[in-house]
Order: sequence, then structure tokens, then C-alpha cells
Amino acid sequence: MSEEENPTPAAEEPEAKAPVETLHVPPDLLLFGKWDSTDVVLRDVGLMDYISLKPVLIPHTSGRHAHKRFHKSHIPIVERFVNKLMNAGKRKDKRTRTGRGAGKKTRAIGVLKRVFEMIEYRTGLNPIQVLVTAIEHAAPSEETTRISYGGMAYPRSVDISPQRRLDLSLKYLSVGAVRATHKSAKSFEECIVDELLLAFKRDPSSYAISRKEERERVARSAR
Repeated sequence: MSEEENPTPAAEEPEAKAPVETLHVPPDLLLFGKWDSTDVVLRDVGLMDYISLKPVLIPHTSGRHAHKRFHKSHIPIVERFVNKLMNAGKRKDKRTRTGRGAGKKTRAIGVLKRVFEMIEYRTGLNPIQVLVTAIEHAAPSEETTRISYGGMAYPRSVDISPQRRLDLSLKYLSVGAVRATHKSAKSFEECIVDELLLAFKRDPSSYAISRKEERERVARSAR
């Protein structure tokens, strides 16, 4: 039989795939015009209602949530971390914050922007996700309280409320970054990056992780 009567079948062309639609996020909803907070994943169920991931361009709400009970949960988590960095120094009075960076919020925001750029360069991850995961890893779950009975005070292990867990985690991360700058050639930004990445990896050398484990260890012994 000739080839003309029985031609070989032509190779089938691959089907054209429809282009994948990508969601375009407006620049005014990206932190510093670069990072999207809506893609951040929360894994700690207890902190989901207290970590605000509201998209903002600049982490500064002008104090609209101040002096309102429990309203700090509505402040974006990035801004809460900025506020902790400002007030990580010593305080003479609980009602007034007299840290070295008190009142210098514009400077603290600039520091955090450079920190996020360094984290993205080192890891290739969304720095907001790194911050949130570090906060979740550094949040203690239990602590001790003192109970008086028969004229004697006894330590007793208690669970920590989610709001206090978040407050302690932010405090440990900011204080750990500030302490790392003492007698160190690293800049403040580099110390913050190191502390966040160590807490992100649950590294025991992190100040925040070590304080969390110490608090939980003492609580376990008081059960």
C-alpha cells in the first residue's frame, strides 16, 4: 500500500491553556506599597481574633484606638510592633513612656521598613508573615500567679488570656532586639531582623523564645 493511501497521522497540537487570572491589589492596600497583609496565614487559633491584619499603607492610625478598652486589638499588628520598638527602653512611670525612642514614631516606621526589606532579601518571604509567625511562636501559653491561703502565698499555674499572650510576645521581641544592640557592632535594624528570624524558626537562642520557655517551665513546676 502506498504512503499516499495511508498517510501517517499528524502530531496533535497541545491545547492552549487559559491564562491564569492574578488578583491585582491596589497599591494603597499594600504595606509601604510593597507587601500584602491579606495573604498572611494565622496558625494560632487563640490569637486569630487579636492579631489585626487590616491592610494599611503606613502603620499609623493616629491614636484613634487609644484610651478605649480592648480596642488595641483593632490596631494593625505591624503598628503595634512599631509602638513596642519605640517604647522598648526603660520606663520610669507606667503611665508615661520615657524610652529612648518615645515620640519618634516616624523614625521607628522607617526602621521597620528597612527591616522588612532585609527580611525579604534574606528569605524571599513576605515579611509580614515572618513577623506574625514569630509573634505566634513567642507567645507563652501559661504563667504563674500567687494565691494566699492561711497566711501563706503559693504560686499557682494559670492559663494566659490571648490579649496578654500577644502583649508579652511583642514585648519579648522588641526587648530582645534592643538588648542585642548592646556592645554589638550590628545596627538596630540587623538586630531586629536576627531576633525575628530566630523566633520565626523557634530557635532557642532567640531572647523571645527563651523567655517564653522559661515562663512556661516555671508554670509547669507550679501545677
